[in-house]
Amino acid sequence: MSPTPARTSRAAIIAAAAELLEAHGLEALTMAAVADVVGVRAPSLYKHVADRQQLIAAVADEAVRDLGMAIGNVPGMTDDGVQARLRSVATAFRTFARTRPRATALVFAGLGTEHQPSVDAARAAVAPLLSLAAELAGPERALEAARALTAYAYGFAAMESGGAFRFGSDVDAAWSAGLEALIRGLAA
Repeated sequence: MSPTPARTSRAAIIAAAAELLEAHGLEALTMAAVADVVGVRAPSLYKHVADRQQLIAAVADEAVRDLGMAIGNVPGMTDDGVQARLRSVATAFRTFARTRPRATALVFAGLGTEHQPSVDAARAAVAPLLSLAAELAGPERALEAARALTAYAYGFAAMESGGAFRFGSDVDAAWSAGLEALIRGLAA
């Protein structure tokens, strides 16, 4: 007699958890809620993830991989100028953060080591940015430049998602002005 086939997979569980995260927030990301989405009973999830903390960490891992793909596969990466490529990467980051604000917050929120993406996933995700930062600011300042660009892009996108820009004017123009100033400063 063969074993009963699995009615779900780790990938389906993580995808369902990511959808729940974006729709309802981290507090709604429970094993029971994920089980409902994938159409199994909650105990079935434990064959694929040990507990809620591991589930959240898996969602963070997937989010950081997706972010890495978003910033690593942008149009404009064949342009000659490093500044143009950095603009493309920063804009891809902003687009990702606007599309998946809660996943982005999960990656950057510092919810504790049990919820952080793996070091390998994070390194792979930031590799394109680090390379561009080294080209712009020099290898000795690459990490600091990449951190500054990430902080700007994440902070701007988080404020934008949170509705913090209420005083009118063109938010896209503000994004561009800030990014240009940052790039010029890092290049100096």
